[in-house]
Amino acid sequence: MIAIKADPAWQASERYARAALSFVAEPGDLAIGGALRASAARRVLDCVLSDCDSSVLATCWPPLPGGGSGATSADTDRAEGPLTAATARRAVDGMRSRRAALPSPARIEAWQRDGYRLICPGDPEWPTQLDDLGDAKPIVLWVRGTADLRFACLRSVSIVGSRAATSYGSVVGTELAADLAARAFAVISGGAYGIDACAHRGALSAGGSTVAVLASGLTFGYPKGHFELFAAIAQTGVMVSERPPEHAPTRPGFLVRNRLIAALSRGTVVVEAALRSGALNTARHATELNRPIMAVPGPVTSGQSAGCHALIRECGAVCVTGAADVAEVVGPIGEDLGQLEFGPAVPAGQLDPVTASVLAVMSGRAGRGPATIATLAGVDLDTAMRCLGLLAAAGYAERCDKGWRARMR
Repeated sequence: MIAIKADPAWQASERYARAALSFVAEPGDLAIGGALRASAARRVLDCVLSDCDSSVLATCWPPLPGGGSGATSADTDRAEGPLTAATARRAVDGMRSRRAALPSPARIEAWQRDGYRLICPGDPEWPTQLDDLGDAKPIVLWVRGTADLRFACLRSVSIVGSRAATSYGSVVGTELAADLAARAFAVISGGAYGIDACAHRGALSAGGSTVAVLASGLTFGYPKGHFELFAAIAQTGVMVSERPPEHAPTRPGFLVRNRLIAALSRGTVVVEAALRSGALNTARHATELNRPIMAVPGPVTSGQSAGCHALIRECGAVCVTGAADVAEVVGPIGEDLGQLEFGPAVPAGQLDPVTASVLAVMSGRAGRGPATIATLAGVDLDTAMRCLGLLAAAGYAERCDKGWRARMR
């Protein structure tokens, strides 16, 4: 077997550094997020891969309270906060203990050739609402599917609920997702059994877009019983994980993942949940992000709806019974709730000349690769990628098996 060597320029890039850190860092770790806010990912990775002492370690992080190098009086005032010298060192020690899990740069490149996209902050496909998570935002996202993640999340609702869904919850969840998809909302959920699966299937049945945010890596695909569902989602929607492709889920990982479901969407609907359901954790994240939370009422005799009733009674959740109620909460003010079709977010006449030239060479049937589009439009590849991201976000373009194509309307 011939060994594949990674491109040296790729190995030295910030994208590779972020991809590598996703193998050794814990998602949502505020200390690591603080480091990536203050320093380049390449520098943080070099610190993890080396055995530098604490004085060198401190230069990779923002000024640390508690007497660390570069600390100021203002930093000391923040000593009770999450980012202290001790937590930074623990974060690095944890990453160093997982260095054996780091694959070769060529292996990471191979995943990308197999259709797993890497999305980093600042990329055209990066959903900017994730920046609301602050230092807890993902280091990188691993994505698979034909939909553009950023565009899908511009008009989206997350639907979550119990894994042990009742027949009532299953029917409500499926119909709610289908009706929202018919109103051009992307449906976001976690790919689990129960209400999550109903949400995804409902959106697919209506020919809409759905986003599955997994707690496992995408090739691992937990739960395994949803292999066919995940394949269907990838055909028309998008699969997302901040975990590397082959990573197995952990019990805490499901709760950490929930912050992404809440952050990606414009609002969260809890269809059915017991008082200790993980779906309530998603609702809590949505509240912390100032996203609206909604809950579907259920039978007062059903423990599987007790969590929904508590959200309405104690947490200010809006009681919703259908897609019209949800659209009224998360849709633009004055929007016609009966409208089922929506045009592009930007009129064609307002596109800049370069972006318009890229759109002009795109086919509405067969996809074309970015390099081909760049050549036909007479622009460089970076410019073509920027324009494709803008066109996708505005609703003019979408990914397909062979690259990009114009959206048919």
